[in-house]
Amino acid sequence: MPGLRNKHLRVPVSNEEEAVIKAKAHGAGLSVAKYMRLIGMGYAVQSRIDNHAIEQLLKINADLGRAGGLLKMWLTNDVKVKIVGRYEIEDTLQSIRETQTVMLSTVLQLQKNHT
Repeated sequence: MPGLRNKHLRVPVSNEEEAVIKAKAHGAGLSVAKYMRLIGMGYAVQSRIDNHAIEQLLKINADLGRAGGLLKMWLTNDVKVKIVGRYEIEDTLQSIRETQTVMLSTVLQLQKNHT
């Protein structure tokens, strides 16, 4: 358990360094002081996960699973599934590609927000 914290350190930084430090502290959900103390003591600081982005990724994953399941049924020629034509398969494949693009975009945004 740390003792009373009554000492202050002055660390000169540039404007750019200040912005980066503040952004990283915010991304970790910490005050600048706590962030600097943890880093200075050699601790690894974990970024918070953007819960909204995680929910989006889970929904996208479910969409891909449903589309993949539908495609699998079509390709196994299940008699319960009536195929109108190859256009349905092409539409499903296009939907999967679009969903992958949305998923990649969400992952890249999440990565950008936490670097």
